[in-house]
Amino acid sequence: MTYSSVEVCAGAGGQAIGLEAAGFEHLACVEIDPHACATLRLNRPSWNVIEGDIREWQPGVELNGIDLLAGGVPCPPFSVAGKQLGRDDERDLFPEMLRLARELNPKVVMIENVRGILSKKFSDYRAEIINSLTDMGYEYLGWELLNSADYGVPQARLRAILIVAKPEIAKHFSWPQPVVNVRTVGEALAPLMAESGWEGSISWAAKAKGVAPALVGGSKKHGGADLGPTRAKMQWKALGVDGHGVADAPPAPGFEGNPRLTVHMAAAIQGFPSDWKIQGRKTAAYRQVGNAFPPPVAQAVGTSIQSALLAASLQTAA
Repeated sequence: MTYSSVEVCAGAGGQAIGLEAAGFEHLACVEIDPHACATLRLNRPSWNVIEGDIREWQPGVELNGIDLLAGGVPCPPFSVAGKQLGRDDERDLFPEMLRLARELNPKVVMIENVRGILSKKFSDYRAEIINSLTDMGYEYLGWELLNSADYGVPQARLRAILIVAKPEIAKHFSWPQPVVNVRTVGEALAPLMAESGWEGSISWAAKAKGVAPALVGGSKKHGGADLGPTRAKMQWKALGVDGHGVADAPPAPGFEGNPRLTVHMAAAIQGFPSDWKIQGRKTAAYRQVGNAFPPPVAQAVGTSIQSALLAASLQTAA
């Protein structure tokens, strides 16, 4: 059974791919970055990709009452790597998510952000957001911190997920349980490291036994094709990866030392499907990947939401 959804701040489609796999049909995917919009259109020509600022987007009445409103609103206002200006940051789009929740009246709202939003500094702001949603008739189901590595992604990426739902659906919801087997960097990247014929790919993969640190995509103003701060680079080095940049191609025959990731490899670390193509030049493409919500995590949460929607509809039919 397919359920309807609207996705905002869709980026390169990480969350959208996962929700699609969980049974959601995207009636609209709103995104401001032209490179990301090109990525979405290339990989899913049937999706209704709306290129523009959600502050200026007025959804049509045909979207009223959708099953799910989902969005990964910009992280810099709450990231520990930034100034943490919160509501005072011009990039804060939580007010727009609340506006869309009022206008669309979806059955479920799902919002993704960095773990910084859960810090004590933003406790009052979180309370305001939750109160606004409960005033609209939603039941608060939690603001949970999920680790991507617990859902089959070879990366220790922590994301804060807020979910609210209409009462008749909320009573059937439960957060997804972690998977049993943790996927390593070596398992995820072995085929990609061997693509250009590098003889050392097998031995390299055997040593890359852990999960990766969180990829850092950077903002439009700051950050290029770089795997993260000094501590992250050290963690990458322990996995046999040079984190000081992004390569144009996999290591060639005769390569020695620690290879760098390509954009395709970074996408694999995020859990993107192998056939998902990222558009734009290297820095723009890597930024899309680095800022993405890992599809397997979105699928796990989306499946829990879908199960609650199904249970509610079956109970109503009975």
